[in-house]
Amino acid sequence: MNAGMNAALAELWPYLLLILVGYLPNEIWRVLGLVLARGLNEDSEIVVWSRAVATAIIAGVIAKLILFSAGALAGIPLIVRIGAAVCGFLAFLAVKRSVFAGVLVGEAVLLLGGLLFAQ
Repeated sequence: MNAGMNAALAELWPYLLLILVGYLPNEIWRVLGLVLARGLNEDSEIVVWSRAVATAIIAGVIAKLILFSAGALAGIPLIVRIGAAVCGFLAFLAVKRSVFAGVLVGEAVLLLGGLLFAQ
């Protein structure tokens, strides 16, 4: 029984480490942000500015992933990566600004394009 436990723990330790050093430190700041922002007016300058900064950071990360891809994503042609982003954005707009629909369509186009046009 002890050997079985050790084998299971050996397989799970990377995930536990990821939760410990990746998820929990970020989650603490998110919860703290929610608590501190609870009383703020959504139209206040600081909230509008924070939303703009967060949107700009996300746009930069997405642009970097599309234009300067690494790993398996680099094997997918640039036109497919751009097309997937455009299709995802159009789905986002078409389905009442649904982030889920945008991500789902963008990912589907990326996977299909990767299967058809991978280098």
